[in-house]
Formats: sequence, C-alpha cells, structure tokens
Amino acid sequence: MKQFNRRDFLKAASAAAAASVVAGCATSNTPIIPSQQGQSVIGLITPKMDVVRVGFIGVGQRGFGHVKRMSHIDGTQIVAICDTHEEVLERSSNYLTERGLAKPALYSGADKSYQTMLERDDIDIVIISTPWVWHAPMAIDTMNSGKHAFVEVPLALTVEEMWQIVDTAERTQKNCMMMENVNYGRDELMVLNMVRQGLFGELLHGEAAYIHELRWQMKEVAHKTGSWRTQWHAERDGNLYPTHGLGPVSQYMNINRGDRFDFLTSMSSPALGRKAYAEQEFPSDHQRNQLNYIAGDMNTTLIKTVKGRSIMVQHDTTTPRPYSRHNLIQGTNGVFAGFPNRIALEKGSEKSFHEWDHDMAPWYKKYDHPLWVKMGEEAQRNGGHGGMDFLMFWRMIYCLRNGEALDQDVYDGAAWSVISPLSAQSVSNRSSSVDIPDFTRGAWKTAQPLGIVS
Repeated sequence: MKQFNRRDFLKAASAAAAASVVAGCATSNTPIIPSQQGQSVIGLITPKMDVVRVGFIGVGQRGFGHVKRMSHIDGTQIVAICDTHEEVLERSSNYLTERGLAKPALYSGADKSYQTMLERDDIDIVIISTPWVWHAPMAIDTMNSGKHAFVEVPLALTVEEMWQIVDTAERTQKNCMMMENVNYGRDELMVLNMVRQGLFGELLHGEAAYIHELRWQMKEVAHKTGSWRTQWHAERDGNLYPTHGLGPVSQYMNINRGDRFDFLTSMSSPALGRKAYAEQEFPSDHQRNQLNYIAGDMNTTLIKTVKGRSIMVQHDTTTPRPYSRHNLIQGTNGVFAGFPNRIALEKGSEKSFHEWDHDMAPWYKKYDHPLWVKMGEEAQRNGGHGGMDFLMFWRMIYCLRNGEALDQDVYDGAAWSVISPLSAQSVSNRSSSVDIPDFTRGAWKTAQPLGIVS
C-alpha cells in the first residue's frame, strides 16, 4: 500500500505512542479493562464454507506471496485485490490469470479504496498485508463489514488499538487472526507436540527472539518494507517485532488457555548500528541521515506469567550476526533449544542432560507433528519460509471449511503484539515493570489448551 508521507507518519506515530501510555496503564500501573461489548470469541466456530471467498489488501511483497500460496489451496476463490500501487496490483492479477484462474476485481487509487472492496457481499475473509499503521483500522473495518480478518504481524501498534480490535471481534463474532506463520514451522510444531506429551516435564521458562539483520532495508526508500519500517527505529525504543519467537513459546505455555502474561520489564542497548549504516551507505544530506535512530540495536524484554513462568524475548534487526528466533523451552525434565536445534533431557534420552543432543532425526521420527506429517511435503513444495506460510493458509482454510476453531485467535494476536508498546513504556521508565492487559477478560482461566490436531 502507498505509504504515509513523513508528516503523516510522525503524526500517526505520536498519536499511537500517546494512546499506548493512556490506555496501557492507570496511575497504579493496573491495565484498564474496557467493558465487554459482545461475547468471548475463544473457540469461535463459524458456519462451514464450501468455498472460502478471499479478498486481499496489500500485495506488494508479503501479500503477493500470500496470493500465490492461496491460489494453490483447494476450496478457495480469490475474488478481489486492493493495493494503491498499480504495478503490484497487476502483478497479482496476472499471476492468477496466467494460472487459468478468474481475474479478480481490482481496487486502487487511494489509501481507503479498500473500503469500497469491503462493500462487496461475495467475500468471506480478507488477508491484510500492509504497513503496520494500517493493520488495526483495516482489521476493524473488515469485521464491521461482516468478514473475517486475517492480519499480518503485528496485530496492532498500541494498547488502545488492541482493545478496539478485541471489542470488534467480540461484538461482530468474526475471526480476527494475526497470521503468525512461525507457529506452523516444522520445528515449532514438533516442540509443541513434545510439550503436550510431557517430554520436558512442568514448564518453567521460555526464550524467544527475532534476530535478523535488516539494515539493507534502509535502501528501500520509495517502496517496499524498508520505506516505512525504517521509520519505526526513529519512533519507538523497545521490541519492535516480538511475535515470531513469542508465538510458539506462548502456545507451548498455554498462554490465554490456562495461563496468561502478567507483567514485563524491558531494556535496550545503545542505538548505534542504524546511524552508522546510514552514514556509510547514504550521502550526508539523504533522508536516512536525517533520522534520529532511538530503537536500541538489541532489546531484551522479560515477561512473567500468572503461573510464575518466565519468558525472555529479544529483538535485533541491526547488528551483524546470524539469523535466530531462539525458540527455547525449559521444563523440570529438560530443554529444547533452536538455532541450531538441540535437546537435553534428564529422562527419556540416551545422552546425559549435561551435553546437548544435536542429532534431531530420531526426535523428528517420534515427535513430528501430525499436521507436518500430513502436509509437510506439500507445504515445502509450495514454499514460504520452508513451508510454514503455506501450511498456515492450508490450516486456516481447513478450519473455515470444516467448522473448526482457528489455532490462533484475536486474544493471541493482541497479547503477543502488545509487548511492543509496553516494552517501549518500560524502557522509557528505567525498565520499570509494566502490567500486561488481560484481553480475554478472565476467560483464559477456563479456555482449553491448543490440542495436537491430526
């Protein structure tokens, strides 16, 4: 989608930051829980759909991949696509027609052209893959139009926006799923299966991260992700992108389904890398050298759950180091850690827990998740981060067509995403602890843990 200009971006970001502080806590640091306007959507089941009719908002980079993968899933029909950038709009349309599929209706011309698309009555779900500032308003508009919303990460940017999305989902009884694709990775699914079978004993601690050197995106100035994402390094000092690592760990720990996030504390390293990169790669008068980069190169946030478990979440898209999502889960009987994959158990392993077992083949053979056993080969063939993207879409469509609850709901998206504004709040106040809202309004106490589906 076309980006805000600089003035619009700063205005939106400032308003977002203010809303986060106001809605995030009262004077006592106790989160405000708005009055419920509808019914809980935990375990929401909607009428079965013979064919899932799909609309897309935003097909520049991530969204174009979603169009391709969705077009390969039985029981779907891509009805309409919206993007303010004509070139990428036509690219998606041409891809579909070249595959022999019907040409979708195309919407463009203005930032809010998507609202015209939402007036259609032949769309069931909308896939939203736009800059972060658009996620909340587009998701809310989608649900209010009677359609299910599937939103790229993060779900929203402020505590206030999270509550608005939750309230809209409960009032409309529509799904609003943040599409956390990492939950559908082979390793993450296997570890979930291990956890459910009690391999690690009682869970104690988790570690998650998004460590991915992305300075090169600063060269995307007119279009693409870096054209808008770079700005956030000058607007928020906290964890800018918490959900990739946190999503799987949350599912291991049954967050919002028997446990929930209680409070967090956060601190950031100095912000040096972006400024140095800008000075190295751009002329002195370039816009990248006019920004004051405040987001610490490494942010570390610690979360405490109501049951007393601890989770470390890290964010670093600046420093030169190998990619990692961390993905560690520790229990009373042992630990799994990713990047690289390794396991150590007191009971249930031929090796001593004093040394890592790096040979994962026997563990895959015994604990591969049934979803991956069934669909893994097709998922890898259709691509998207090793197949996790395709498997996520396949599972979404399967649930909608068969009248089953989705694996992720609006409360998950809100809980995982709210770590970003709250981490910034903590960083700005000498790492003081900040309470995390209970978006389920207490329903987490009786909600059933995510099962191992076959």
